[in-house]
Amino acid sequence: MVSKRGGCCGWLIVALVLALVATAAVVAIMKRKPGGGGGGGGSSRRPKPLPVPGPPGDVDSKYGDSLGIALQFFQVQKAGKLVDNQIPWRGDSALDDGKEAKLDLSKGLYDAGDHMKFTFPMAFTATVLAWSILEYGDQMTAAKQLDPALDGLRWITDFLIAAHPSDNVLYIQVGDPDLDHNCWQRPETMTEKRPLTQINPKSPGSDIAAEAAAAMAAASMVFKSSDTKYSDTLLQHAQKLFTFADTYRGISSDTYPKLQSYYNSTSYVDELLWAASWLYHATGDQTYLSYVTVQNGKAYADWGRPTWFSWDDKLPGTQVLLSRVNFFGSKQTSNAENMGLKSYRDTAEAVICGLLPDSPSATGSRTGGGLVWISGWNSLQHATNAAFLAVVYSDYMLTSQTAAVECSGKYFSPTDIRNFAISQANYILGDNPMKLSYLVGYGSNYPQQVHHRGASIPSDAKTGCKGFDYLHSTSPNPNIATGALVGGPFQNDSFVDLRDNAVQTESSTYNSGTLVGLLSGLVTMSSIAKTFT
Repeated sequence: MVSKRGGCCGWLIVALVLALVATAAVVAIMKRKPGGGGGGGGSSRRPKPLPVPGPPGDVDSKYGDSLGIALQFFQVQKAGKLVDNQIPWRGDSALDDGKEAKLDLSKGLYDAGDHMKFTFPMAFTATVLAWSILEYGDQMTAAKQLDPALDGLRWITDFLIAAHPSDNVLYIQVGDPDLDHNCWQRPETMTEKRPLTQINPKSPGSDIAAEAAAAMAAASMVFKSSDTKYSDTLLQHAQKLFTFADTYRGISSDTYPKLQSYYNSTSYVDELLWAASWLYHATGDQTYLSYVTVQNGKAYADWGRPTWFSWDDKLPGTQVLLSRVNFFGSKQTSNAENMGLKSYRDTAEAVICGLLPDSPSATGSRTGGGLVWISGWNSLQHATNAAFLAVVYSDYMLTSQTAAVECSGKYFSPTDIRNFAISQANYILGDNPMKLSYLVGYGSNYPQQVHHRGASIPSDAKTGCKGFDYLHSTSPNPNIATGALVGGPFQNDSFVDLRDNAVQTESSTYNSGTLVGLLSGLVTMSSIAKTFT
């Protein structure tokens, strides 16, 4: 991964690329046809509820195939002693991670095109991957992809357990990003020091501790039926981490300013709400529901103001997740808690209304090809995250026979919302002005120069730390980073396939969690379970 505020390599080329497309971007955004980008429709009259879908039906091969490919990226990114390795150019790596603290932190996933382990985005990956399995495990099974999803999730949660050796200590980083980014080498051959960074009561990081709590709470439900002991272990860690996060408050990037160049967290209250919501689902303990509604809803939830779901902002995810409780009900909830849940659902609907292109409150930040576009760096993350939330919300509506959402007097059905999600998925898979699949390995035309150290260097090359000739080479990568979702297009729908162009060609592991969820939700029509447990 390259710094979010500026990378160490290739930035002259990136600057030139940005300059070349800037003028075109201003013009192209105005060319989108009304209703473009999917999710068209809407009516001035409230439609009738649609029938509840039954068990998973026939698998849509496009989404089934792309789901299988997307899941392979977790294999590409694995650190540690590999088991049943399916990626021929990958091998064991980072086996000594954690030894300085007498811990085994060898597992986990590398963050992006580098060899850093950042607990914050890795835990977010685990949370949304677990959520995807909980909602769409049956669909994954129908597509024969549940086992790879479980394997990817457990590889992360094994790391999180090891990174939490005591109640109020969590290791949040393995490796030095300056040392790491000054090398271009395969992970199997790296020799530079990989120091550890921890949060504790004197050096707090409520955002990361709470995200890890959310991940382990969600994962505890995933593994509850297949491995009760492991599930219990995850839940115990989740509860202790939440208490740690809530008691010793602080933002990790304030505690460690160097993080501001990589994962600059802007708050921790969204993660506290997110974690408590997952703990409520995992335990049924009403104190967690009271925490997010009666105690802290007004202060922390920013009700009525939709934002963009990301590794940094968990509020939209929390709003949709708690809408589930409002949709399907709980006999134990108090009137005050129900009022809070309604506020979460109202805000979730505001998020949905902002996504639908024919909605009166639709965001205008889209490409001419219909992709939701918020930021030049890793532009596909917001479209993928938004589409995932949309397909989940549409399925809540279908299963509860909720006819429509109202967006400033116009009504949109679950089908309208699902069509928006389909439009974003199809754009990613090649239905875009570039006719390019942004999912590496899917289709016949996908990026060949992914900004990824291991993919760019032949497996038998002896580069040492300084293999930068492979970074700057204009040849295709010798190894395919199968399943990587690259950064994505500029706002004028253009894409420059250059390895030095990390803004567009780097793939981040955290994109894969919501992508897997999105594709799983589209694999086949099916009702969803009204409870996770």
